[in-house]
Order: sequence, then structure tokens, then C-alpha cells
Amino acid sequence: MSDDQGRKRSRAGGRAGNQARAGTAVIDQMPWRIPVLPDAPVEPLDAEGVQRVHSTAMRILKEIGIEMLNPEACEILKQAGCKVSGTNVKMDEDFVMEMVRKAPSQFTITPRNPEREIILGGRHMVFVNVSSPPNAWDLERGKRSGDFETFKEFMKLTQYFNCIHIAGGYPVEPIDIHPSVRHLDCLFEKLTLTDKVCHAYSLGAERVEDVMEMVRLAGGLSHDEFEAKPRMYTNINSVSPLKHDYPMLDGAMRLARRRQPVVVTPFTLAGAMAPVTMSGAVALSLAEALSAIALLQYISPGCPVAIGTFTSNVDMKSGAPAFGTPEYMRATQMTGQLVRFYGVPQRSSGVCAANVPDGQSMWETCNSLWAAVQAGSNMVYHAAGWLEGGLIASPEKFVMDCEVLQMIQRYCEPQTFATGDDDLAFDAIREVGAGGHYFGCQHTQDRYQTAFYSPFLADWRNYEAWHQDGAVWTAERAHRMYKQILADFTPPPIEGDRLEALTRFVAQRKQEGGAPTDF
Repeated sequence: MSDDQGRKRSRAGGRAGNQARAGTAVIDQMPWRIPVLPDAPVEPLDAEGVQRVHSTAMRILKEIGIEMLNPEACEILKQAGCKVSGTNVKMDEDFVMEMVRKAPSQFTITPRNPEREIILGGRHMVFVNVSSPPNAWDLERGKRSGDFETFKEFMKLTQYFNCIHIAGGYPVEPIDIHPSVRHLDCLFEKLTLTDKVCHAYSLGAERVEDVMEMVRLAGGLSHDEFEAKPRMYTNINSVSPLKHDYPMLDGAMRLARRRQPVVVTPFTLAGAMAPVTMSGAVALSLAEALSAIALLQYISPGCPVAIGTFTSNVDMKSGAPAFGTPEYMRATQMTGQLVRFYGVPQRSSGVCAANVPDGQSMWETCNSLWAAVQAGSNMVYHAAGWLEGGLIASPEKFVMDCEVLQMIQRYCEPQTFATGDDDLAFDAIREVGAGGHYFGCQHTQDRYQTAFYSPFLADWRNYEAWHQDGAVWTAERAHRMYKQILADFTPPPIEGDRLEALTRFVAQRKQEGGAPTDF
């Protein structure tokens, strides 16, 4: 990006508001807040079941071991007393649990705008945009490969919606930007089009180091200030079954040493990369996650970490992953039980296998999102915009999913289940009496604007009235809204000196060649 472009971005200033026109509709959002789960989690396993899953995970690590394709990681674990043979690492339960107990049960991540700080742990729940699809789809342009302009569109949607708390990975992979400098361009846009917590891909030392430096510069932080508290994070995936690759372990270790959070999320599909039974798949997933967490805690005791779950079943005829299924929901709930057993935050996902934003896409996504709620998840990846098992990002689906997220947020608010005298409304019941109505009652008038959640996509009129007014189907309406959001979007402010430092850094790293692409 040129200096002139950077100065224009700085002068733009402002933050996208809570409303945007979409035809005759107004997008009314709930305010920014971190939902706090009010209900006890669903726990499919009894105490014996939890212990048996845990014991199996420990047995996997002790008797079978895990392949760590990173020589530094192997050497560190060898020094720690683990049994290392080539790339195979075996660790016993005492070592694993000693390391896991060092991890914090809750931590904050503070982005460049401190008002967007998030909490991971306890009963707090934050939502992350769709991350990493190679393709995009919308009603106007259809399915296509990801590009930089579409990437920026999703960044604007990420910033606009208050129910999205984290600007996760690339909402769509911009393949028109060379891989050696893609992270530089993408993170520049992410750090200037949004002011929310952001993420670094653990794909080689240069990418991780560059992103940490860019987050530091965007926040106007010294090196000590950056390392004093979490400012960004990474998510790593194991190569199921039972492998951790070189670049992801390298990136995770680099972040851990600088006290930045690492989320470890095995990708275990039952019947494909894991046993076909849910308990077996969960046990394998936990073994993979705990091995990496043990490594990171040995390197940097007390560094913030989380365990992710991405366990589902597959279509055994085609091998295609299935999402939002009963098996997916149970695996998420079971993992939640075990993650609470280990005392660290949990990550899950809002996912579906549908190809377009239709009924299937919404019921599968709703199942996966409510499974996250039931499991007590603290971070929900892919919460808005995901299609086709993660191969497509859709702006219409993004808008539609944000409606569901607002419903979850409303569900979590204390006023929806308060039982104070004013909430029980005995005086209002006496005032109205038998056969009356509550529309004009003073109790209603004082509260109606905040008493109920009014969805921005729903239309409660009957079909005849709705159709005569020229209304459109949900995906069409979401398309109009997303277009209007982009038209009205104003980037959040960033101080000029920070923007200039960020711009100079990107230019310098591009001149140096960016990151290697041969790993």
C-alpha cells in the first residue's frame, strides 16, 4: 500500500455505526458485548465416562505416541523426559497433567482498540468470522476463487457486526496475492479495516514474526508492552491422526515464548481420520491437543492456550464431512466436558455442509452453534459465513448467521430470565385483569423497546401482505443488506503515526521478499 493510500485510510476515521439502510429495512444491532452463558453445560458423559475418555487419551500418548515433525519440539520434549524416537514422542500422564495445570483457565486478549478486548474462559463466549475458505459465493457473482477484494469485503462485515468479536484467519483466501506477501497485505487490511482481535496463521517463522510485529505497531506498543499481555493469537491444527507438522509447531512455540495465546484444534472426522465412534474420536482429538499444550507449557509455563474441537462424522459412501449432525453436537458437548476437566478454555465452530445459504445451511449451522452453547464453548470459530464444509465463504450467509448470533446473545442476557418483582409483573397483571391486553399497559410501554429482540432479517407479517409489498427471500434480503453495509462502511480510526509505521514495515518486508513458500 502506498503512503498516499495510507494517509487516505487514516483521514477516513470513524467507526461503522449500528445501523445501515437496506432498501426500506434498517439493520438494528445489539450493542457490542461479550455473552456470558447462563446455563449449566450439557454433559452427556457421567464421571466414569469422563475418566475413561481421559485415560484413553493418556494411554494413546504413552503407548502409541504422537509424531512431532519439528526437530526443535522433539529435542525440547526429550529434555523434558519424554521418550523420543525419531519423530515419535511418548509422554506419560504425570508429565502431561503437570504441564496442563500450568495453563490459565481464563485470559483476555486486547487488540489495538482496548474497547474491543475479549475474555476467553469461564462462561464467556466470543464469535469469530468464517476463516480460510478458498472460494467465495454470492447471489450476484456465484462461486469463484477467493480474491483480495472479496477478502476486504468480509473484513468490513467482520468490523460492522457487533456480534463478531474476532477477525479470525482470512475469511476467504486471496489467491490473487502471491503467497510470499499475502500475509502482509491481508494483515494490513485486517488491522486497518477492523479494530478487533486478530489472528496469525502458523505457517512458517516469517509469517508469525511479521504478524506479531504488525500487531505491535498497529497498537503503538513497545516490545515489553506487547509481551506483557495477550494482543493476538494463533490457531494450530494437528494432522490427524497423531501428527503435528513443522510450521504449525514452530509458529505455536514462537507465540508461546512471547506469551501470546495458542488454540490447538485437531481436525478429527470420525470414520476417516479418527475412530468411527464418538468417544474414540474425542479421545484421539484430546491426545493430539494435549501433546501440543504440554510442549507449550514446558517452553513457557503459564502461557495462554485453549483446546479446540472439530470432531464430526463423514458420509461413509463419499468420505465428505458432515456438520451440524447429532454426532457433531455430541462430540462438541463431550469435548466440552473434558476441556473443563483440564481447566482451559474451549474452542468450537459454527459449521455446515450446505453449498448455498438455504434451509439446510441454517439448520446445520444452528445445530453447531447451539452445540457450542450447550458445551460451554468460549470461542466459536466460523460463526458467520461458512458454506460447503469450509470450501466457500458467503456474505449472504454471513448476514444470516449474524442474526442467529444475536439471538444467542439475547438468550444469554439476564433480563430474559429475571424473576424480580418488576419482572414478575404482578401489578401489571392486576391492572389488565381478565380478558384485556397488555399493549397499552404502562408496564409494557416502559419496556417494549428493550423487552424483546427484533430480528433484522425476520418479517412477521402473513404471506399475502409480505408478498404484496415486494418482499424477497431471506438470502436476497441478506444480499441487499451486505451491499448496503459495504456502501456505508467507514473504517475505524487509527493514529497516523501507527499507520505510517505499519505501512513502512509492510513495504520493507515486501522489498525483502516476504516469506518463503517452499516449506
